[in-house]
Amino acid sequence: MKHKRDFKALEKRRLKGAKLLARGVSKSEVARQLGVTRQTVAAWEQRLDEGGQDSLKRGALGRPRQLDAEQERELAKRLMAGALSCGYPTELWTLPRIGKLIAQRFGVQYSTGHLWHLLRRLGFSCQKPEKRATQRNEGEIVRWKRHTWPALKKKPSAKGAPSSS
Repeated sequence: MKHKRDFKALEKRRLKGAKLLARGVSKSEVARQLGVTRQTVAAWEQRLDEGGQDSLKRGALGRPRQLDAEQERELAKRLMAGALSCGYPTELWTLPRIGKLIAQRFGVQYSTGHLWHLLRRLGFSCQKPEKRATQRNEGEIVRWKRHTWPALKKKPSAKGAPSSS
């Protein structure tokens, strides 16, 4: 089972350590009271010296996004405009096509696996296009279903005939 870290509690502990250090408590004593190593307290102290108490607050986790919010909005607009408007021969958006669009427009390379995460964040979902012939004749299909298909269907055999099952 995977345990989630309580980032708020960790931040609270760092800030408590900062208060103790400000009161002149030794690094070793701060480490003992908060259940961390002395090296951790030393790192907190260095961060405090360089950036003040705000430097001990939790920042953004993970790798920074490659596209900013404005670029993501533009990408969403281009995707909504359709693949035809971006020069593709069909209206179907694929991950490689979207990756190529992002690379050309924004100069950023995404793996197809990560593109999926980006699209989900933008509110898009996977849609499988229906496979229908472009020359499809709806009227003829309705006529065939009403007249030809019932004539082709197997009819139950006469009563009293043995069952095949």
